[in-house]
Amino acid sequence: MSFYSNIFETLRMIEEENLDIRTTTMGISLLDCIDSSGERARQKIYDKITNYAKNLVKVGNEIETEFGIPIINKRISVTPIALIAAASDDKNYTAFAKTLDKAAEEVGVNFIGGFSALVQKGFAKGDEILIHSIPEALSETERVCSSVNLASSKAGINMDAVKLMGKIIKDTAYFTKDRDSIGCAKLVVFSNAVDDNPFMAGAYHGVGEPEVVINVGVSGPGVVKSALEKDKGAPLDIVAENIKKTAFKITRAGQIVGKEVSSRLGVPFGILDLSLAPTPEIGDSVARILEEIGLEACGTHGTTACLAMLNDAVKKGGIMASSSVGGLSGAFIPVSEDEGMIQAVLNGALTFDKLEAMTSVCSVGLDMIAIPGDTPESTISAIIADEAAIGMINHKTTAVRLVPVHGKTVGDTVEFGGLLGYAPIMAVHKFSSEDFINRGGRIPAPIHSFKN
Repeated sequence: MSFYSNIFETLRMIEEENLDIRTTTMGISLLDCIDSSGERARQKIYDKITNYAKNLVKVGNEIETEFGIPIINKRISVTPIALIAAASDDKNYTAFAKTLDKAAEEVGVNFIGGFSALVQKGFAKGDEILIHSIPEALSETERVCSSVNLASSKAGINMDAVKLMGKIIKDTAYFTKDRDSIGCAKLVVFSNAVDDNPFMAGAYHGVGEPEVVINVGVSGPGVVKSALEKDKGAPLDIVAENIKKTAFKITRAGQIVGKEVSSRLGVPFGILDLSLAPTPEIGDSVARILEEIGLEACGTHGTTACLAMLNDAVKKGGIMASSSVGGLSGAFIPVSEDEGMIQAVLNGALTFDKLEAMTSVCSVGLDMIAIPGDTPESTISAIIADEAAIGMINHKTTAVRLVPVHGKTVGDTVEFGGLLGYAPIMAVHKFSSEDFINRGGRIPAPIHSFKN
């Protein structure tokens, strides 16, 4: 392909196929903000974030204009607040969330992640305080996102945390009931969380990360679907090869933007997360890619196999294009944020159980799924346990971001707005898991040398 053909192809990917840089996320370590006084710690946090990120939005906007590639979100992730606030005598960390919110507003980003705790093997003092603060913190802030990692392949599943998070998710839904329980859209529960994820709501700056870093997340479902439209009827190995080549081109675009943002801000470049992250817009759907491969509707038999091939091909293409691929790279399957997924739920092709099966091969997990507001806490905890088990056994990241919409049930829809989209309320199983969840304790880590 000639030089000019490459230029025109890139322009078409941007203008007609919704190629964009989904997010540039500045990760900031807050470890040196630890203080025995909560008030002093919060002042240090505010000063550090507003100093490092003061030009993040400005530089992003400049590059967007100069390069002609849309950069949809500029965001910040910080060290898990449970680690930072634990040195203080505070009994509630909502004030820390408000400080993060104020700093995010000052620098102009729409989300800041890191109101987080890592409890896969047990609770430290700060972890329990933070988790109990989540409903209030998310109801009294606009930009703060929260996450809890409660399982890993090496530690097993902290079932006490699983039980607690069922209650926290319900409480968060109630605290934000006047806004369709939107607080839950900013709360995610992980198994095998990664330290360098630039995507919300699960982004936080891990303790092994540098002082400050720029991570970039690229999207491009529309580009992949468009490429596959030229392969109608072709064998699946040809389809996989086409996806791989397309992912390579998308990754190159992200690499250029990420390096440029990093250079202009004088901040090291971290990773490029090559994830096919959909939006509610038509032409930007992962579900429509699966249907292009040959499914009548996303969710029918064969969906898991198609998604596995898509996810793997995306990773292979990204690895070829950049030595800095990291994060969650693969394909996201949120319901409310994907026009094709929403339609598949509405026409009955996609069920909760099929979504769970798909998470065994996708990039993350059960994401942005609206469920009835009267779903019991123990049922939410059991869904988390199932998803954590898939991640633990398969050595992959899995997550749960459920929204039990207060006052709504199956047959209703909920509107979150913007990239969070809208969703029909999905049914969950009515049979109880309460006795299982009430056992608590820990599911031990799996054996690694005797797999089948």
